[in-house]
Amino acid sequence: MYKTIGLAKEIESPENPGALEKRVALIPEDVRKLVDFGCEVFVEFGAGEGVGFSDEEYIEAGATLQDNEELYKGKDLVIKFKGPAMESIPLMEPGSTMFCMAHFSSFPKRAKLLEDSRINIVAMEYVVQSPEKIPNDLILGLMAADNCLEKDIRRAGVSGVEFHVIGYSERMSGAVRRFMDHSPKNVMLHPADVSFEELGSLNRNSVIVYDSLSFDDLNKIIPKIKEGRVFDIHSFVKDHGKEALSYYRKVNLAPKFGKRKIEALHETGRAGARYGLELLKEQSPKKKSPQDAVAVILGYGNVGMGAIDECYRNGVRTIHVLGKDQTQKGIIEDYLKDADLIINGAEQPVHLRGVNYLVTKDHAKNLLEDGSVVIDLVGGSATNRSAVEKVIECTYLTDPYFEEDGILFSALWGWPMMGFMRETAIKYSGQIADILIGEDKLINGLDNLAAGVEKALVCGKF
Repeated sequence: MYKTIGLAKEIESPENPGALEKRVALIPEDVRKLVDFGCEVFVEFGAGEGVGFSDEEYIEAGATLQDNEELYKGKDLVIKFKGPAMESIPLMEPGSTMFCMAHFSSFPKRAKLLEDSRINIVAMEYVVQSPEKIPNDLILGLMAADNCLEKDIRRAGVSGVEFHVIGYSERMSGAVRRFMDHSPKNVMLHPADVSFEELGSLNRNSVIVYDSLSFDDLNKIIPKIKEGRVFDIHSFVKDHGKEALSYYRKVNLAPKFGKRKIEALHETGRAGARYGLELLKEQSPKKKSPQDAVAVILGYGNVGMGAIDECYRNGVRTIHVLGKDQTQKGIIEDYLKDADLIINGAEQPVHLRGVNYLVTKDHAKNLLEDGSVVIDLVGGSATNRSAVEKVIECTYLTDPYFEEDGILFSALWGWPMMGFMRETAIKYSGQIADILIGEDKLINGLDNLAAGVEKALVCGKF
């Protein structure tokens, strides 16, 4: 069992130039849980001050304060949000463990030093659910979409169908994911107060999807729709929800591994979209407000859905969601040429990184309008490239965006730092504490790791 635990302050490190990352891995409330569990917890002076947690609060939680050099010495486990500074590594005891966002592939020199120093590293970004757990609302959205799709699949397939999705919620995000899985012609998101005229030219292949539980006012425009179909998710859930949930869980046995357990992916998408809208309004020569902007989102996973959510909250009236089919060469160009804000949330497999680019240098130079904004939520490094060709390295808070060929690019390392620091610190802390003393019991050491944690041991066991 890890008896002595050090909670380190975020200082300048390879992914934290200027030490502008202020979050702390554990808030006082969760430190108290570790103390009550029987651990001796040491906290670096000022560790939580950047997100509003004082040293006094940590002392009241039962921790002992130490300076930076003392903090790393003689501890069974050191917990830190970002990876360690290079100079901190020699302070640790060989055979001790660090629990942090390690990002080994992006910082190979640090990875090599940790290995040479015989430091066990459990990478927070690789701890996953085991088995997978899916929220009911997400499942209901998936099942409602399946019901909506039946007519199109039976008739001629979905490739020619245009989905107009009105509003955003977790349930609606499930529907969008399922629509995108079937490679439709287009998926557009509209705000709740969309007018009939804003829906554009509807035809027999148009499907308007809404949720009458949330948007009663849509009944004013539904009677005007003469072409295409209208599908109300709430009606499906009201009539078939319990049956659908039971059927889904019976037929779809939970995979052994699910999504990340330590994450703020939705907040990452929201932060990136918010900053992109800010750049578009304040730094771009277009000077466009969100209401006048056309947004294109690449990818529809958790990060992409966060970007969609933020665009929706800010009143963006035209949001295109692109999946694998829509991002192919010769097709993606039709979406990019009219876009004001392009947000990449598509994370490609390792063998395609640095080989296949979705937003290319040629797009930036010859297709995108001057003043367009490209936000890369995936980021990476020269050895771990993203799908945006102009982005070779992540940007940082010290210099968050750059301009090339008249286009504004940003690929911030740690997007939630842009306006979500305290909220995500609290969220991460609860997740980290749960990994330590919840069902995974990382606190018991490396000998009997839970399946979802074992994948995260990227260095060791020493």
